[in-house]
Amino acid sequence: MTHIDVAELVAIDVHTHAEISKDGHGSLSPELFGASEKYFKAQGHRQPTIPEMADYYRERRMAAVVFTVDAEHATGHPRIANEEVAESCAEHSDVLIPFASIDPWKGRAGVREARRLVAEHGVRGFKFHPSIQGFSPNDPMAYPLYEVIEELGGIALFHTGQTGIGAGVPGGGGIRLKHSNPMLVDDVAVDFPELRIILAHPSFPWQDEALAVANHKPHVYIDLSGWSPKYFPPQLVRYANSLLQDKVLFGSDYPVITPDRWLADFEKLDIKPEVRPKILKDNAAKLLALTS
Repeated sequence: MTHIDVAELVAIDVHTHAEISKDGHGSLSPELFGASEKYFKAQGHRQPTIPEMADYYRERRMAAVVFTVDAEHATGHPRIANEEVAESCAEHSDVLIPFASIDPWKGRAGVREARRLVAEHGVRGFKFHPSIQGFSPNDPMAYPLYEVIEELGGIALFHTGQTGIGAGVPGGGGIRLKHSNPMLVDDVAVDFPELRIILAHPSFPWQDEALAVANHKPHVYIDLSGWSPKYFPPQLVRYANSLLQDKVLFGSDYPVITPDRWLADFEKLDIKPEVRPKILKDNAAKLLALTS
């Protein structure tokens, strides 16, 4: 269980990555990591351990959702264990909220794992990266996993839009961008009407599609991670300020983008004063059931 004092927080970051395990194993191959670092101009960025992440967020009076990416089927690269992420978050439950990642290609084994992670480890949601995992979100192959997440009241967070991972590598490292079109997640929102969904990132080149899905489907949210706010498309800012002000969430993509940089740029964005606290904290607190 999390023991987060929401009133004491200045923000809740719904999108951070556990990039390295206790034994030094990376969540992605060095080739894909290198491409991502170059894309984000974050070469040589440290891959903090989860306890270091906890200290970082505690110092800033923030909470953070933490997950890794399981893409073993498509990449052949062993994942960081979800249990390790969840157990490390549990040791820092005043600031860290565990999500898991299960490669949907794992079928029934993945469904069993999802049940166990929620029941035994308090996992609150599941991260999907369709481009890296090599699947289309509306592929029926993944539906048993969504079904159990919906049943258990979890959250499904989908990477959407282009990815820095594989950028510049020949063939993009085998990563197909088409899988991360948010319109594919619209099918998931139709077929699992009670499943709470987060569309991660400004969804370049499909920003309008993401706004349409979030506007149309009651349980679809958008997180603002992976981009500095100074590069947000104008229609995203307009919707965040108006029709979607209760459905837009602060996320950084730490460690490739730090909350410090993100928040400094967000300060300069033309967001209504009454909407800022919703984006930074209140919307996430409600979605994560940290407040009633």
